Amino acid sequence: MTVQRTLVLCKPDAVQRGYVGRILTRLERKGLKIVGLKMVKVNEALAARHYEEHVDKPFYPELRDFVTSSPVMAIAVEGRNAIEVVRDLMGVTNPQKAAAGTIRGDFGLNLTMNLVHGSDSQASAKREIALFFSEEELYDYDLTIAAWT
Repeated sequence: MTVQRTLVLCKPDAVQRGYVGRILTRLERKGLKIVGLKMVKVNEALAARHYEEHVDKPFYPELRDFVTSSPVMAIAVEGRNAIEVVRDLMGVTNPQKAAAGTIRGDFGLNLTMNLVHGSDSQASAKREIALFFSEEELYDYDLTIAAWT
C-alpha cells in the first residue's frame, strides 16, 4: 500500500447544501488524514486550469459557471491508496448510478451537482493540489491513531 496525497473539492452544491461536514467526516472515518483545508472562490482562470481536459467539451461552460457560482472547500488528504479510497467514497460521477453509501449516491443530484471532485491519478493529484494549496498550506504530521487505521 502506498501513502498518497489527493485533492478533494466540496463543490458549490456541497457548500450551499451544508454537506461539507458530512464529507469531511466520511474522509476522516476512513482513516484519511486532512493535510490541507480551505475555502476558495474559484474564478474562471482557476476553473480553466483545474478542468483543462474539459475546456473544449460542450458541457464545460455549464461546469465553469457552476464551479465559479459559490465557494468550494478544498481538501488535501493523505493516506494509504488515498486516490482510490477517495474515489470509492465519492461513488461514480452520475449520482443516479452511484451506489448507496457513497457521497454521490447518498446526496448527489445530477452530473453537475454531484457534490465532490477527487483527483483520478497521482499526476492529477499533484497538479490539482498545487492549484489550490501552496507548500506552506500543507501540513505533515503524525496521526496518533495511524496504527489503528
